Amino acid sequence: MAKKGNRVQVILECTEHKNSGLAGTSRYISTKNKKNTPERLELKKYNPIMRKVTVHKEIK
Repeated sequence: MAKKGNRVQVILECTEHKNSGLAGTSRYISTKNKKNTPERLELKKYNPIMRKVTVHKEIK
């Protein structure tokens, strides 16, 4: 049976890595409650390619 509710999966992509011009991407999958958080999610996550913690923003 499928879950009902306001929770949705979102994809988080690194903003610093996209602007740096390095090959590859750093993406994470997370969930959020779209009723409580209607704006785009923004979290600090580890980027293994750049080897540091960077800001990841929700895409799509």
